[in-house]
Amino acid sequence: IHNPALRIVPPTKMAIIASESVIPTSAVNDTIMPSMDYTILAVIIGFFSVFGIILSMNVIVVTLKHRQLRQPLKFALVNLAVADLGCATFGGLPTMATNAMGYFSLGRVGCVLEGFAVAFFAIAGLCSVAIIAVERCMVVCRPVGSVTFQTRHAVAGAVIAWVWSFLWNTPSLFGWGSYELEGVQTSCAPDWYSRNLANVSYIMCYFLLCFALPFSVIVISYTRLLWTLLRKGGSTARAETQVACMVVVMVMAFLLIWLPYAAFALSVILDPNLYIDPVIATVPVYLAKSSTVFNPIIYIFMNRQQGFMIINIKYLCET
Repeated sequence: IHNPALRIVPPTKMAIIASESVIPTSAVNDTIMPSMDYTILAVIIGFFSVFGIILSMNVIVVTLKHRQLRQPLKFALVNLAVADLGCATFGGLPTMATNAMGYFSLGRVGCVLEGFAVAFFAIAGLCSVAIIAVERCMVVCRPVGSVTFQTRHAVAGAVIAWVWSFLWNTPSLFGWGSYELEGVQTSCAPDWYSRNLANVSYIMCYFLLCFALPFSVIVISYTRLLWTLLRKGGSTARAETQVACMVVVMVMAFLLIWLPYAAFALSVILDPNLYIDPVIATVPVYLAKSSTVFNPIIYIFMNRQQGFMIINIKYLCET
């Protein structure tokens, strides 16, 4: 039976799929992998999404409920939890549904909306990590002398993260760049494959300003922070060192999870003829989406200031 919604694509042409806007509407895309494998992916992404939503909500609610936890650094971490919550809700859950069906069932508009939502929350999260790094550097290294980090600084940092992400993800909705299917064709992302001049210029700006720039800020801030901690040695307050270690671990986990996806995107940008098996290309995608779980875990179990870990665990048990 001929099904016009299903295209048989030879493996050698898989690198072109993302730029052709092929959106299946009624059939399992088993030209890439069997339907059972899609089900397995649905279970995996579903687990990470649901668990990530629970943990992120826990961090947000507990911080808002307990006055003693409303400190500048914790506001910044709550901002990251909001970004993780958005990624899990608007990226993870739809991907779970499309994997369960075996094809992208949300249509062209759904592809654009899902791609935008995931990119928007992900870049806001990465910018939040960069801002947390700057905040920790200011607190520990005191590069501006006696100026202390206050709530207004945390709020300003959060606003910058969201505005910056919105600024660079919105152009794709209006023609500068686009969102297309990626990996095993059950989720959408910025179009890394198209050689259209407008798209290439957008992708280059996007990569440099939304990944390379925050990454550089993180590296510079934590290099200085760690150097300062090593110089202070025993004179550094234990609580200060513990908080610094917590955010270092969180930042490293975040970057290790996102670096494979960034490397994949950069490889495609530099060599548009590069063939990457769609199943292999899916690995960094799902690894990146699993990041919504790890930040709350690190935040809860490494933050012992003012009983934060105990309060969070108690709240989790009650819910």
